[in-house]
Amino acid sequence: MLARLFYALGCGAVVVVPRLIAADAMSWPAPRAVPVLSSNTVPKGPPIPSTPPVESPHPPAVPLWPAGAPGSAARRDEPEQISYRQEADIVFPIIFNIHHPSITPFLPAADQATGAAVIIAPGGGNMFLTIDREGYDLARWLAARGVAAFVLKYRLARDTANLASGAPQPYTVEGPSLADAKRAIRLVRAHAAEWRVQPDRIGILGFSAGGTIALLAATRPDPGDPAAADPVERQSSRPDFFAPIYTGGFERVEAGISRATTPPAFLLCAYDDSMPEQMAGFLTTLHQAGVNAELHIFNQGGHGWGVRPDRPYSVGNWPNLFLGWLNDRGLLKKE
Repeated sequence: MLARLFYALGCGAVVVVPRLIAADAMSWPAPRAVPVLSSNTVPKGPPIPSTPPVESPHPPAVPLWPAGAPGSAARRDEPEQISYRQEADIVFPIIFNIHHPSITPFLPAADQATGAAVIIAPGGGNMFLTIDREGYDLARWLAARGVAAFVLKYRLARDTANLASGAPQPYTVEGPSLADAKRAIRLVRAHAAEWRVQPDRIGILGFSAGGTIALLAATRPDPGDPAAADPVERQSSRPDFFAPIYTGGFERVEAGISRATTPPAFLLCAYDDSMPEQMAGFLTTLHQAGVNAELHIFNQGGHGWGVRPDRPYSVGNWPNLFLGWLNDRGLLKKE
């Protein structure tokens, strides 16, 4: 059994933090603050803070591959970058320049753990990660309710750092981004006992571009290699459920939908986004294939809300709907 720390999140919850690969996890440099790009500003948006951007408090991350990701090992020590993004009603930090992909675990205390786990893939158009409200904020919320949550920092196919410098983009969605999601599922499954997770209750949830990563992970799994030297690679990459949140990209996966292989899905978007027709069409595809799914289309909410309790719409209640869906499927039943 691995030793554990207790991490106070400043919101009334205490999350158990694994000491897995502690020396590597805790020695990572903080993201390097860089200037805001004009592409991340809007006219008449809220003022951009004069203080440097920082991530909100979170437990230490765990690398997906301790020695570096395949194809990216030479860049494993390169710091991530952090900047601001300004939208019409909010300014928030974004993370990019990701070459050493990781998961950040938010684990509930032993007496609260349900055994369910969710890997969270933040969105950002494959250019950056909306790390707080589409990552850490949801992870805190889930952990406080007994669900282990793991925020995934995956390699980006249109990384903002490369867009700013004009450097070639070395990654693709269906290459390294998907590989990172599959490795995250394997890693959580390999350490299920240490993290008090049931190995058959591990799902993936993604927002926007992160939702496409979740779609691909759910529809292109592999069973693992039982002969692999790395015990993580022996695990299946198939999630036990998936939740694409205000995402597109369904045309990439519809040919891979099968009752025998595709896990149950939780689908959600807003009517005033560009996703309703795609979401409704995907629900039909799942239903015709015999794959269980639940779809919510809110009257309003737009795009990219993540966890936004300040929104004056019912969309702010969506995490409770997701939790209810997990409960309906028996995934929150303690053993």
